[in-house]
Amino acid sequence: MIRFECDYGEGAHPQILERLQKTNFEQLPGYSTDKYCKSAAAHIKKLCDDDNAHVHFFTGGTIANLTVIASILKPYEGVISASTGHIHVHETGAVEATGHKILLLPTDDGKIRAAEVEELYLNHINDPEPEHIVFPGMVYISHTTEIGTIYTKKELEELSAVCRKYNLPLFMDGARLGYGLASPDNDLEMADIAQLCDVFYIGGTKIGALFGEALVITNEALKKNFRYYIKQRGALLAKGRMLGIQFDVLFENGLYMEISKNAIDCAMLIKEACERKGFKFLCDSPTNLQFPILSDEQIKTLRKKYAFHDWKKVDENHSAVRFCTSWATTKEQVDSLVKDIEGL
Repeated sequence: MIRFECDYGEGAHPQILERLQKTNFEQLPGYSTDKYCKSAAAHIKKLCDDDNAHVHFFTGGTIANLTVIASILKPYEGVISASTGHIHVHETGAVEATGHKILLLPTDDGKIRAAEVEELYLNHINDPEPEHIVFPGMVYISHTTEIGTIYTKKELEELSAVCRKYNLPLFMDGARLGYGLASPDNDLEMADIAQLCDVFYIGGTKIGALFGEALVITNEALKKNFRYYIKQRGALLAKGRMLGIQFDVLFENGLYMEISKNAIDCAMLIKEACERKGFKFLCDSPTNLQFPILSDEQIKTLRKKYAFHDWKKVDENHSAVRFCTSWATTKEQVDSLVKDIEGL
């Protein structure tokens, strides 16, 4: 079985495993205060062009999301998100369990726009009795989105401007950030994201690491005592070195972007094969997530050899499926799928 259902099906890049083995018996301080965490943070600050950024390491995306959101919001506030946002559709109510409502904006492409955020905020403050409704306290987005789309620099600039106009911290979920940055349609740099967002994280779990996300805080008001929030949520890893070493390897010589590009190259081959067959797509994704619409019979045929997600029923006999490539997807795996798509 060749698996295209997720981008965390493989273990870790060999260079990471080698470094973990090489440093295994070093005695180091805990809780991400070791030299490798400091080195990784320095690499990330350089990419962000912000020496004053605070970098914290988490084991996974859900714990990063709920910790950040709970740390920012007052008890009566909620977080604005696209209706397809990961915190809404794939985290088992983790944010709601912190006592904060997710305020949803409908979306066809996984993104939310500045005008939509402004309208939601103004509708609230202009309500004759606003105190009866959850106050919009921050904005959550992801790059890439759950359906593989990405924000343009112009879209992010506009969204950032509205958020700052109304004092709404802007938080970017970057679980697949490398794949967004490696997309041929991308016009954002890491430094742009650091400048335009108040807090964001760089995904490692889905891009070469055994596990881990690197959170970057640029807003001064959000930096103070953040480690207290990490500890209180059970996210302060005693063996923080395990995270620092991995991100040090990923960012010391450009490995992160190199392996992110592999996933994009593989995904584009699958996309092109589907286009040649005349398949329509649920959306136009320029990243490692592709959503072609196939007949039930075609899906049944491909399932004999490949694992992938049924994403959305389109009509009685067709569904959009998701093919997901990763940093470790091989050309041989993709060539096999392309050949079988062509044979449908």
